[in-house]
Amino acid sequence: MTQCPYHQMGPLPEFFAPGEEDVKQIVTPSGDKMWLVRDYALGRMVLADDKKFSRAAAVKPDAPTFNDAQPVPESMMSMDGSEHARLRKTVTGAFTARKMAAMAPGIEELTDRYLDGLEAAGPGADIMEHLGNPLPLDVLCQLLGVPLDDSEKFRDWVEVLFDISASTPQEKGRKRLELSAYMADLIDAKRTEPQDDLLTSLIAAQDAGKLSPGELITLGLTLLMAGYETTVGQIALNLNVLLSEPGAYQDLVDHPERVDAAVEELMRVSPTTPLSFSRVATEPVQLGSVLVQAGDALMVSLLNGNRDGKVYPEPDFLEPEGRSSVHLTFGHGLHRCLGAPLGRIQLQIVFARLVSRFPGLRFADVAEPAVWKDGMGTRGLARIHVDW
Repeated sequence: MTQCPYHQMGPLPEFFAPGEEDVKQIVTPSGDKMWLVRDYALGRMVLADDKKFSRAAAVKPDAPTFNDAQPVPESMMSMDGSEHARLRKTVTGAFTARKMAAMAPGIEELTDRYLDGLEAAGPGADIMEHLGNPLPLDVLCQLLGVPLDDSEKFRDWVEVLFDISASTPQEKGRKRLELSAYMADLIDAKRTEPQDDLLTSLIAAQDAGKLSPGELITLGLTLLMAGYETTVGQIALNLNVLLSEPGAYQDLVDHPERVDAAVEELMRVSPTTPLSFSRVATEPVQLGSVLVQAGDALMVSLLNGNRDGKVYPEPDFLEPEGRSSVHLTFGHGLHRCLGAPLGRIQLQIVFARLVSRFPGLRFADVAEPAVWKDGMGTRGLARIHVDW
């Protein structure tokens, strides 16, 4: 059975280390104090209750912060209750199981094209350069109707916004303005020439009075940004686990019918988003061993919740047939990741195609085949050089 122990998880802050605390206080990279909820059941409770644990309060100017790679207050991810529901309703229909099934052939075609490029580059190639980085962005661009010729420009913008160490607040502010201006221009173009894409349908919703002009721009950018970096990171993390553990990749080659279950387990043990966005308690709440006071900020450790031994027996091991409990990698409750079906189908297709076309895939015999990303708001690897 494949194992992914904590010490193989790459660079992580100390507060993720295994321990008995269900809730513990941490000091964030921004220097603020927050409660970190590490228990699966308590985490689900926090994520599901936006009356006691407010996202909107967490993005106010005086609220404690974790880092500067956070959604803007106008983002759907920063709203509670009816305001959040109103915006979410406008896009929910784009991510149904039926819509995702309709997208699958196009994702398969893109995946095969990028795997052709990997094969042409030859053994020793960086699979992130040839597959992991470009594929999720192309899929999102096709869904929303962003021209593929603009994808590289968009990728540069987004990586600055997710970078929590190398880029300055001034750089982030400039990139946000550039992104907003780009999206406004694209919306104007689609008003003139409507197409069969999500952005055109959002324009129709705005014309019907369901969205303001500013909400339309922010929602378009939110969908692109939230679905890109997370899927890139998850492809890399899943592959890293499979290639690091002897026999894990070969097991999928021998049992391709296990790919879907393996994808779920890989997302559980090594999530690209280890933390939820912060919340602020609106009243005193007893959370396990801790009394959280009104005004206290808290975050849910999705990573620790996913490895809660009370929910997942032998949590460091990947169960080949899958688990009955739903992992927290996509969140839970009102803010559960809207694009989860799209991320999941991409991962299933990528790994099904990989084990079919490259049964001998392994780390390349170089000094540093896998290089972790540093200072990003999400987890992942910058490069993974492979042989086959």
